[in-house]
Amino acid sequence: MLAIIGGSGLYALDELEIIKEHDITTPFGKPSAPVVEGKAFGSNVLFLPRHGRHHEFLPSEVNFRANIYALKSLGARTVLSISASGSLQEEIAPGDLALASQYFDHTRGKREASFFGKGVTAHISTATPTCPALTQDVLKAANDIGLKLHSDKTYACVEGPRLGTKAESFFLRGAAGCDVVGMTNVPEAFLAREAQMGYVTLAIATDYDCWREDPDEHVSVEAVFAVYFENIEKIKKLVLKLLENGISETPENIRTALKGAVMTPDDRLSDTQKEWLKVLRS
Repeated sequence: MLAIIGGSGLYALDELEIIKEHDITTPFGKPSAPVVEGKAFGSNVLFLPRHGRHHEFLPSEVNFRANIYALKSLGARTVLSISASGSLQEEIAPGDLALASQYFDHTRGKREASFFGKGVTAHISTATPTCPALTQDVLKAANDIGLKLHSDKTYACVEGPRLGTKAESFFLRGAAGCDVVGMTNVPEAFLAREAQMGYVTLAIATDYDCWREDPDEHVSVEAVFAVYFENIEKIKKLVLKLLENGISETPENIRTALKGAVMTPDDRLSDTQKEWLKVLRS
C-alpha cells in the first residue's frame, strides 16, 4: 500500500473514498496527526500531514519515527513524500516538480535520526536511498497526464526553521551539488529504509532559495505557500493517476534492508524491543 506524507490539501481528492482515520500511538510516541486511510481506483492509500493538521510542528519538532512507524504498522510498503522546496538550479523553476534520488543531510543533530540505539544496534545502507520502482511509477503517471517532472535530483535537508543565508545557498548548489533544498526529508527518508519501505520525494519548487542576485526573488514564507497552493491541483492529478496505474512491488533489497544490518542478538532484546523490531522487519 502507498502512503503519502505531506500537506492536507490532498484530502480533497474527489475520487478518494475515506475509509477511516487511525488515531494511534507508537512505541516512539504519537505521529503528527491521525493517519487517514482512503481508497481510489481499487487501491488503498494512507495520508499523513507531516506538520500536523494545523501546521503546528516545526521541522525539527516532527516526530519522524512515529510517523514512519505508524504508516508501516498500518500496512504501507512505500512512501511518496510531497515536499515544498527551494530550487538551487536555474532549470527547476518555481512551480516545477522534481523527484529526488539522493539526499544531503545538512541538519544539526536535533532530530531522532534512527529507530536504533538504547540497546539495539543496526547499520543500514543508504547509498541509494530512494525506491527505483516507485520513481518509475511516478514518472509514468506524470508522462501519462503530460506533466513536466524533473528527475534524479539531490535534495538538501537543512535544519530550519529559519530560511537560509546566501552563503549556505551557494554552498548547497555548488560544493554539495544539490538541486533542491527543504527542511523535512531527513531523517524521514532514512527511517523509511530502516522500516524496509520504499521512499521517494516529490518536491514542489516554490522559489529560487536566495542564491540569485535579485532580492525580490529570495525565498519568503508567503511566496512558498502561494506557489504551493497554486500547484496543488497538479499534485492531485499525479497522485490519482499513480493510484489508477497501480504501485509496483518494492524491490527486494529495500524489503530486506535489515537483513544482516541488526547486530544485537535477539536474546539480548527486551519484549518491547522485539515487538517494534518485528513491525520494522515485517
